Amino acid sequence: MQFRNFGKRSIALSLVLLPIALNLSGCQEAAEPGKPTAQGGAPAGGAGDEGLKLGSLLPATGDLSLLGGPMIASVPLLVKTVNACGGVNGKPVTLKAIDDQTDAAAGTEGMTKLATVDKVAGVVGSFSSGVSSAAMTVALRNKVMLISPGSTNPKFTERAGKGEFQGYWARTAPSDVFQAPALAKLAFDKGFKRVSVIAINNDYGVGFEKEFVKAFKALGGTVTTENNPIRYDAKATTLKTEAAAAFASKPDAVAAIAYGETGSLLLKSAYEQGVSEGIPILLPDGMYADDLAKKVGQTKDGKFIAAGALGTIPGSNGKAFGDFSKIWQADLKRPVGAYAAHSWDATALLVLSAQAAKSNTGEGIKSKILEVANAPGEEVSDVCQALALLKQGKDINYQGASGNVDLDANGDIQGVYDVWTIKDDGTIGVTGQVK
Repeated sequence: MQFRNFGKRSIALSLVLLPIALNLSGCQEAAEPGKPTAQGGAPAGGAGDEGLKLGSLLPATGDLSLLGGPMIASVPLLVKTVNACGGVNGKPVTLKAIDDQTDAAAGTEGMTKLATVDKVAGVVGSFSSGVSSAAMTVALRNKVMLISPGSTNPKFTERAGKGEFQGYWARTAPSDVFQAPALAKLAFDKGFKRVSVIAINNDYGVGFEKEFVKAFKALGGTVTTENNPIRYDAKATTLKTEAAAAFASKPDAVAAIAYGETGSLLLKSAYEQGVSEGIPILLPDGMYADDLAKKVGQTKDGKFIAAGALGTIPGSNGKAFGDFSKIWQADLKRPVGAYAAHSWDATALLVLSAQAAKSNTGEGIKSKILEVANAPGEEVSDVCQALALLKQGKDINYQGASGNVDLDANGDIQGVYDVWTIKDDGTIGVTGQVK
C-alpha cells in the first residue's frame, strides 16, 4: 500500500482537528498557543483505576510542520475508534496534544507538562529526533512510555542497547540505518558515482549523513564532502554559503539531508546563485511535503526549480492500512498523509499494551509492548478486535497500518521505503519502492 498527497500546513490543521476533537469522549478545553488541549472528562494519568491518559508531542509549527499535520490528525482518530468500541480497561481513553514546535526546548517543556501535570502514561512523539531525545529524558524520569512515529536517528538504537531507556522507548518508523542506505542505493542505481552531501546540523541530519556516506562508499561511490562535511544551522535564515559549497565540486548529484522549511531555502539559494543547474537533487523524508516545489519557487519561464528531485520516505504496507485509510477518509475527507499510519500504529501500541497489562500506567505499557507487537499471538490488524481478544485474556500479534510493527529489544522496526519525485507540475509522485 502507498500513501499519497501528504499533509498540509498548520494553518489548515486546526480545521482538521476540531471536528475530531469534538467527537472524542468528554469535552475540549481551549488551549493557549503551544499549550495542550484535553479530550475527556475524568482525569486519567498513571493510576490503575483511572482511565488511560495519553499525550501527543508533535510539530504543528516549526521546520517540520510541513509533515506534522497528518501525524497530529491520526492520533485522535485512533483514540476515537478505541473509545467507540469500549475504550481501554473499561474506560474511555483521553488525549492531550502539545505542539513541540520542532524545538528541543519546547519539546522538553511540553513533555514535562504531559508527564508531571497531565500525568499521562504514554506519549506519541516526537517526530524530530532532537526533540525526542530531549523528551526522553523527561519520559524516563517519570516512567512514561514514549513511541515516536518518525524519529529515525540511529543513536536511539545505540542508547537503547546500552539500557539507557529502560524499555520506555520505541518507534514505528525504521532507523536511518535503513533509510540512508536506501537513498544511497537509489543514487548509485541512477548512475551517480560522485555525490556531495549537505545536512542540517542536528541529530537527524548528522546521523543520516554518516549512514549515507558509509552506504554510498560501500557501493563503490565517492562522497566529495566526506572529509569536509557541509552542515547548516537548523535556525539559519540564509544559506548562500552552504548552498554554494554543496555544489562546488560539480558532483553527479547533491544529497540534501534537510527539513522542509530550511531545505527549500537551501535549494532556492543554490538556484539563485546558478550553482545547481544540471545537477540532480536527492532528498530524504524530512523534505517530503506537498508544497515543497512551491516553496522552492519557479524559474523565470515558470518551471518549478525542484522538478526532478528524487527522494525516499518510509512507506506503509501493513495489513491494517486499508481499514485505517477508510477511517481516515471518512473523517478527514482527504488522502492519507505521510507518517499518519505510523502515528496510528504508535497510538495503537500504547492502548493495546495498557489493555494487555490491565494497567493504565507507563510501567504497565512498557511491560507488554513487545508482547502485543510480536509473535507469538493471534495476528490481528483491527484495533477493536485486538482489544476484544486481550480482554478475553488471549495473546495478540498486532499487524499495523504502516507495517507489521515487529519491535526488537531496542524498540526498532524494519520497513520499506517509497521512492518519490517532484513532477513537472510541482506535485509529488511515487516511482517505486526500496526495501
